[in-house]
Amino acid sequence: MSDFSEELIRPTTEDEQGEPCVRSGSGMCFPWLQKHIESIASGGKQEKDFAQTTSACLNFIQEALLKHQWQRAAEYMHSYLQVLEDTDSNKRQGAPEIVWRLGSEILYYHPKSSVETFNTFADRMKNIGITNYLKISLQHALYLLHHGLLEDANRILTQAETWRYGEKSSSQEVLVNLIQAYKGLLQYYSWYKKKMELSKLDKDDYAYNTASQNMLNHSWKTSINLCTLIQIPGVWDPFVKSYIEMLEFYGDQDGAREVLNNYAYDEKFPSNPNAHVYLYNFLKREKAPREKLISVLKILYQIVPSHKLMLEFHRLLRKSDKEEHHKLGLEVLFGILDFAGCTKNITAWKYLAKYLKQTLMGSHLAWVQEEWNSRKSWWPSFHFSYFWAKSNWKDDKTLACEKALVAGLLLGKGCKYFRYISKQDHQVLKKKMKQMKKSVKKYSIVNSGL
Repeated sequence: MSDFSEELIRPTTEDEQGEPCVRSGSGMCFPWLQKHIESIASGGKQEKDFAQTTSACLNFIQEALLKHQWQRAAEYMHSYLQVLEDTDSNKRQGAPEIVWRLGSEILYYHPKSSVETFNTFADRMKNIGITNYLKISLQHALYLLHHGLLEDANRILTQAETWRYGEKSSSQEVLVNLIQAYKGLLQYYSWYKKKMELSKLDKDDYAYNTASQNMLNHSWKTSINLCTLIQIPGVWDPFVKSYIEMLEFYGDQDGAREVLNNYAYDEKFPSNPNAHVYLYNFLKREKAPREKLISVLKILYQIVPSHKLMLEFHRLLRKSDKEEHHKLGLEVLFGILDFAGCTKNITAWKYLAKYLKQTLMGSHLAWVQEEWNSRKSWWPSFHFSYFWAKSNWKDDKTLACEKALVAGLLLGKGCKYFRYISKQDHQVLKKKMKQMKKSVKKYSIVNSGL
């Protein structure tokens, strides 16, 4: 197996001066790629079984990629490229996409790679894997966007937008729509910059009218590119957000509402928490009735019970006049704290401590027992162990006090967590400790009086 790493970075020798070579601006040389391109272009086939070699190389490459050994992966890629000439037509047909995926990953991270290197490889692979032209073009454009080369990315997308090969398939149509949508995002970016410039101008200034007209022209082009894509079932968050911002800017509230409702509730679209977040934030900006906001967040709660908006959902439920909403408000708080990522959320514990006490004072013991029955087998060790009592008191004494009140109300004054916190001597929290002990004694669900 030849040393690919040396061939990758070495300068061209005198003997190779006349040899065609795919070269990048960084000095990386790809004579082997040119040879394979010529071989495929001329229809040359090798009557040789490459199965063992290519399979072994693929395994080595995958292992190197997993270990982030980019140079080692590049060395094995030199031998793996023979898969482009495999005598098995099925393998040969799928080879360009595999080579592109592996090669682009290596070049993205290789320390001696550059934008020019990546551009060269992408352009060559588009011509080899003709059926993958659109997919490679899109990924090429995203690579350029990542490097802040917006004009180059737009050029790649524009070329791909008009490209056709054979009869237009459904997969090609989706890719074309996606390419147009990314063009729309670039146009949105230009529109957004003009919007920022416009906000700094005086409305009576002549420059304001000119800038406003330019914005309108950009928004029209962007709308066409974005609107087509977001009607296709899928998850299109950045495109939807951009489109909605433009619709709202031009006062098309009805259009924005229709788009967001379809994105959130159309059964053809996959379940997407963000769709409900966008709709909620839009309705909130519109100052929609509380009932409407609750109905949107109720669906989000069913999808992601630990979402950061759930605390806001609890506040809305607490302000409602309906008893069923008050009951749901308790359920939501317990639901948030079921998740490990929320165990130190002091706001959630404050809300639960206060609401738990209010619920018990309001003679709704059954609500609390309903939530607690499914948790009493695992919450004590998950939240209220001696270890957590010591750790919480050391890190955040306010959090520890809130949790201690909840622990005492649910498990009684014999709970390890409650006992440890209640025995601590802290002058500032002395009054809070006294109130906590009093509340637990009076309202704990383990008391026979309840």
